[in-house]
Amino acid sequence: MTNVPAGPASADSAMTPEVLLAAYDEQLRTGAETANAMATIVLGPLLLATFPGGRGFVTYRDLAECDRVDIEALVARVKERVETDESLLEVEWKSRGHDRAPGLHEALTAHGFVAEEPESIMLGDAAALAIDVPLPRGVTLHQIRERRDVRAMSAMTDEVFGDSASGARAEEILRRLAMDDGLELWIARAEGRIVSVGRLEPVPGTRFAGIWGGATLAPWRGRGIYRALTAARARSALALGRTLLHSDSTEFSRPILERSGLLKVSTTTPYLWRR
Repeated sequence: MTNVPAGPASADSAMTPEVLLAAYDEQLRTGAETANAMATIVLGPLLLATFPGGRGFVTYRDLAECDRVDIEALVARVKERVETDESLLEVEWKSRGHDRAPGLHEALTAHGFVAEEPESIMLGDAAALAIDVPLPRGVTLHQIRERRDVRAMSAMTDEVFGDSASGARAEEILRRLAMDDGLELWIARAEGRIVSVGRLEPVPGTRFAGIWGGATLAPWRGRGIYRALTAARARSALALGRTLLHSDSTEFSRPILERSGLLKVSTTTPYLWRR
């Protein structure tokens, strides 16, 4: 592991929400969010990143120096840019609840961005999650890389979230695996099929790893499977030298992570523009 900052939230620091949030703002914004982008352009304090599949992503360190007029102008600039780039089909503007950004919601909605459901920013010590969790009889955990398994995992996630099964998500994941950028895919299997899934994404140059993509089929929920899958990812994060975990969690996964010791430090609301 190289260039990992000691930061205010090292393993020896008190894991208070304030300390964790400071580490989040310092280590996990802008460059860490766009590391796997195909291209990134700078628009004042903003970064507009382009990812495969026509996806765009807008992020920033903060907008504390901007007033309403400045923010309106920034949103208008982004809107003009994405409208003229025909390769972009969908753009997410990632906002955070603890930011000072006067008029941001009004400016985004006025320019055609639609607010999605807020999610909880969860942060904490990986060791708190790296515990032994008993699995139901017949359930096994695996790390996967093969194309067949990745496509099955993607289809199961589509099933859980009510999306139409598509190969686009699977192909993007396979591209990431081919880059060997540290992405890990974990599944729980029972009765011959995948019943729960989740990703681990170590963040280069930081003490963090992200736990993402959690999904469990309805008949298998409430049995500790997702918590066991989370514990397996936490152990793997520690083995990689990542002592802190982060996740943007829905209300389904937030209680599980809180019981494991992660703290809700803020919220994030994605605003989506679609062509």
